Amino acid sequence: MRDVEFGSTLELAAAIRGGEVSSREVVEAHLARIAERNQALNALVSVDEDHALAAAAAADEALARGAPVGPLHGVPVTFKDVWRTAGLRTCAGHRPLASWIPDEDATVVARLRAAGAIVLAKSNCPELAMDTQCENALFGATRHPMDPSRTSGGSSGGEASALAAGMTPLGVGSDLGGSVRIPAHFCGVCALKPTYSRIPMTGHVPPLPGEVNFLRHLATPGPMARSVADLRLALAILSGPDGVDPDARWGPSDPAGPARAEPGPAAWRGLRVAWTDDFGGLPVCAASREGLARLADALSDAGCVVARAAPAEFDFEEVWTTYGELVGTLLAAHLTRLPRVLMRVLAPLLLRGDPVSRAGASTATAGMRRYFGVLEKQARLAGALERFFGEHDVWLCPVSSSPAFRHRRPGRINTPVEVDGRPVPGHLGTIGHTCPFNLTGHPAVVVPLTKSDAGLPVGVQLVGRLWGDEALLDLAEALVPLTGA
Repeated sequence: MRDVEFGSTLELAAAIRGGEVSSREVVEAHLARIAERNQALNALVSVDEDHALAAAAAADEALARGAPVGPLHGVPVTFKDVWRTAGLRTCAGHRPLASWIPDEDATVVARLRAAGAIVLAKSNCPELAMDTQCENALFGATRHPMDPSRTSGGSSGGEASALAAGMTPLGVGSDLGGSVRIPAHFCGVCALKPTYSRIPMTGHVPPLPGEVNFLRHLATPGPMARSVADLRLALAILSGPDGVDPDARWGPSDPAGPARAEPGPAAWRGLRVAWTDDFGGLPVCAASREGLARLADALSDAGCVVARAAPAEFDFEEVWTTYGELVGTLLAAHLTRLPRVLMRVLAPLLLRGDPVSRAGASTATAGMRRYFGVLEKQARLAGALERFFGEHDVWLCPVSSSPAFRHRRPGRINTPVEVDGRPVPGHLGTIGHTCPFNLTGHPAVVVPLTKSDAGLPVGVQLVGRLWGDEALLDLAEALVPLTGA
């Protein structure tokens, strides 16, 4: 098998099962790639070379004796350094956890291991995953694989950089407001934020060991890869309750919607496609606007019913405000115990004027009455979006206001980003197009769309109905030939 480092997860798994390449050869090829690229990128922070090679040898021996194997047998994978890994340190970029080695795996880790995957390494993230770039005092900054002066995004930026550089075929990040989708957009790879509660959050840090989970209602694990087919495989392996996460549950596997779409323009004939580049007047770069417009034309030519549209009763100012209120309310319950890093991140936001930050500040002392009021608004907005998907099969929209921005000091989350020469508040400009779907719980897939004038990747976000993750992935896979990316 040629180009092992850039093979897809599915290709590598098939090649290993078929004897075309050994698991050890695949692991060694990725370790060589890590040795070649990681020092410059700082994407991976804990590489488990010895255990990965031993696991690869065991995988090859199992195949040789004809033992039953899983769908990821012998394939190396990586995890954002917020997922507990038994026997391998888990730091979340937080100094007090610098040498913490968990006794058990997070659910997402355990499920990929059970499918035959080999844990190769942990990827860098901002401290406790609380920034939209990827830097912490413990490991330093992760750099963009195409321009080291720029960030790979946050908070799953290490995964995106490692995928784009060929150091891993599959990773698992987490997404509270865009944390798998924004790095995928920045680095030119693919990511899925699944329907909320589809994949258990058990074993995620934060919360810190011994603390209760304050990320409920919003955060979800998210697979990241270089192909949509790999996202689909990961979703199938990771989905379903684990008996620990109180929110994780089974849902309808794929409600009424478009049938399985084969890649290519013919797959789109007759589908109802909505698109927009306007989220409440939030600026978006020209590359994204022009790429979306070209894509809408291509879909129309392919036989889609295309409409420039957004959901009724889905006021973006209210969406951002409600998201901010919910984050603020959840954090308020833990203000006396939150690590100082969270307060460092939150303090600048309290002084800024964007809707998310203002709303978060307003709920810093929220009580139960306010909390349940926010949940009612969340449910109403989710219902408005779900009704929209009674009229449209998929909604296409930007991922973020700009391509990857230049590195900034950690904690300066609201430093303005430049959008075609215009400064936009950094927090809203980065997560304003992604956090609405954390609020509503809807699945969203990011795939590469185009490039900016500077040659930086720009992605497109596909959003679908609740529990329609598989249909959405099918459409995303069929979309890729139309993007020209």
